[in-house]
Amino acid sequence: MFSHVFFSVSDFDRALAFYDAVMDGLGLERRFCEPEKPWAGWHSAGRARPFFVICQPHDGRPHDAGNGQMAAFTAGTRAMVDAVHRIALAHGGSCEGPPGLRTHYHPDYYGAYFRDPDGNKLCVVCHDAAG
Repeated sequence: MFSHVFFSVSDFDRALAFYDAVMDGLGLERRFCEPEKPWAGWHSAGRARPFFVICQPHDGRPHDAGNGQMAAFTAGTRAMVDAVHRIALAHGGSCEGPPGLRTHYHPDYYGAYFRDPDGNKLCVVCHDAAG
């Protein structure tokens, strides 16, 4: 469905350290990094797209995290949801909802919500039944 998703950041080096840790926890590969632009992108192992990309705003204006905007990443297990949430908080993220079941979405929805150091909202979710 998606070719790429962009999130703007205010401090590229800080964001790169955060996203490298989070994406590694998800098993996603960094596809490119060009600090001089600055931008970096990740994708699923062995795949070309979709990309998740961070960059400074192209229009030169300050970064502004959107209200109601979020990117959600699929985790293979509930343990991975827990681990990535911990990784995000250890690398400057803030909690927007701890790991747990959210059965109002569906009976097996196990997710965690957090914001990156720039306030962009992210989710990591496993849709599979426990075990």
